[in-house]
Amino acid sequence: MGKQRIDLTEIMERFGNEKAARDLIEKLRWPNGPVCPHCRSKEAYRLTPNENFDNHCRKGLLKCKVCRRQFTVTVGTIFEDSHIPLHKWLIAIYLICSSKKGMSAYQLHRMLGITSKSAWFMGHRIRFAMTQFPLSEKLSNIVEADETYVGGKAKGKRGRGAENKTKVFSLIQRDGDARSFTVDNVKGKTLKKLIKENVVDTAHVMTDEFRSYRGLQKYVGKHSTVDHSKKEYVRGIVHTNFAESYFCLLKRGILGTFHHVSEEHMPRYLNEFDYRWSRRDKDDGERSIEAIRNTKGKRLLYRDSSNFAEIN
Repeated sequence: MGKQRIDLTEIMERFGNEKAARDLIEKLRWPNGPVCPHCRSKEAYRLTPNENFDNHCRKGLLKCKVCRRQFTVTVGTIFEDSHIPLHKWLIAIYLICSSKKGMSAYQLHRMLGITSKSAWFMGHRIRFAMTQFPLSEKLSNIVEADETYVGGKAKGKRGRGAENKTKVFSLIQRDGDARSFTVDNVKGKTLKKLIKENVVDTAHVMTDEFRSYRGLQKYVGKHSTVDHSKKEYVRGIVHTNFAESYFCLLKRGILGTFHHVSEEHMPRYLNEFDYRWSRRDKDDGERSIEAIRNTKGKRLLYRDSSNFAEIN
């Protein structure tokens, strides 16, 4: 594609059929021509039905000249073995990438005319494509660290200790990405371990006065805090407002859009919110194009829907 963005109208008008949608995915996955997902060879040709024989072949089917195996652009992606038309996948990806508070499975079910079960699994496949791993580059510069409890209506001290809530810890680089994790507890050992693994040791980390962050200066370049208990929220450049904004979107999405998310599936939803936040400087179309590219090498089976896997 000449431009690296797309909008919903263009998806409906230009890529509203199976062939056009497949052509778009091929251009994004194979900008320099087809690559065999089995042996990585670039020697492949298209198969077409032979008029002299009563044979049939799938649309978009190719065959590798090296390993002699057949494949399509969906092999080794989140689209593989899906019976949902590709143009509906493109619409779903755009809707999820453009909805700040997420898109529920039931909404996809109604808009795309697919079963609610298919919409639920489609959403999880797309969230899987949004997963960024391995996380080789650590966060740097100014990084905000904060923790919250998500789900449920029960309240506890500082919002903590409430039952039926999932503990979420987030690291937000002010000029970069967001990384969020579900944690078993919010003790210092747990949070500091995640900070050491995801933040460079020269970063300036900003937190509130929560006791789990005490002694953090041993692991980072500088540690600054704001004391929320004394109604201090901003002191010059020191604040955790980016993290608070992220949590605001996350909680409104979980409670208002999805209504309930189990702790088992929460990491996928965090991937989705991290993905959109980390690309907040891009428009909806650019995020969608990148998400389509990210479908390569990732496949999630329904029976394995509680686990993540990446195809090398």
